[in-house]
Amino acid sequence: MDTGSFIIQCTNCKTRNRIPKSRVKDGPVCGKCRMKLPPPSVVQHPLMVTDRSFQDDVLSYPGVVLLDCWAAWCGPCSMIAPIMDQLAREFSGHAKVAKLNIDQNPMTAARYHVLSVPTLLFFKNGRVVHTLAGAYAKPEIERQLRGML
Repeated sequence: MDTGSFIIQCTNCKTRNRIPKSRVKDGPVCGKCRMKLPPPSVVQHPLMVTDRSFQDDVLSYPGVVLLDCWAAWCGPCSMIAPIMDQLAREFSGHAKVAKLNIDQNPMTAARYHVLSVPTLLFFKNGRVVHTLAGAYAKPEIERQLRGML
């Protein structure tokens, strides 16, 4: 992961632009449409995804998405929740970290054959490229995520 730059999506044409951190304060513009780019935001928590938002939030995202499939009643899910928060902050601008409550969003869970929780689905450009079922430690999740960037 290149920590010397941000990925900033243009609000006009939706192009993802890699901007060096040293140039962010200069008011960078989109490489495609030349519109001024918004300032990079630092994500504090994973994005909550639903059956309805899944297409836009995960499948249409042009990059890497780590999707945590969880349930409120699941103890191991609660154990890895702080890890997901940390990864959302650490990979902000490089990968999207999201969460899907399987009880409230059964269609997406069924589509990806989520039979146990927690299940981590790794997407790249809208396709599942890896799955981890169970509560893994942060170094293993991070290793998988870095390998996809």
